Amino acid sequence: MGLAVSEMRRGMTIVFDGELYQIVEYEHSKRGRGGAMARTKLRHLKTGRVTTTTFKGSENTESAFLESRLLQYLYRDASGCVFMDTERYDQFPIAEEILGDDRQYLIEGVQVTGRYYDGELVAVELPSFVELRVAETEPGVRGDTVSNVEKPATLESGAVISVPLFVKQGDLLKVDTRSGTYVERL
Repeated sequence: MGLAVSEMRRGMTIVFDGELYQIVEYEHSKRGRGGAMARTKLRHLKTGRVTTTTFKGSENTESAFLESRLLQYLYRDASGCVFMDTERYDQFPIAEEILGDDRQYLIEGVQVTGRYYDGELVAVELPSFVELRVAETEPGVRGDTVSNVEKPATLESGAVISVPLFVKQGDLLKVDTRSGTYVERL
């Protein structure tokens, strides 16, 4: 028995055609006499590829239970980003392609959540906010006081974000990892 269209939710992980996908976007619709259907955007957890799929009724899908474990980022080397399982103290590399754009917010010691399916690591989730120091930015020019003026800043992790003019090199910033935006200066 498959997963019903009404049971699907954004952010849910499902098994579809034998592969693991995360529902990125979800739109439920029911028309007249016809059955319910859902238009979804699915992200393949191993490759990161996004596909658009329409589900009608309950098809060959099922909900996937993912086990969560706390991981700590240690360092980056030729094999990828090396993490340590904080419960078992195992160290293992994760390819940078699997981490995607999230790798630009990793600094030594940051805690992340590893998602496991059948004992295999399938996804890494960063905390919503990280604290990063500004490695390089141009000084703000006095007189540029028009509201919402921003400048680029390179963070200690290598990420480049837009920050207000008053931010200077060495400042500690709170950054939203979901959108890659400046939140506040600490």
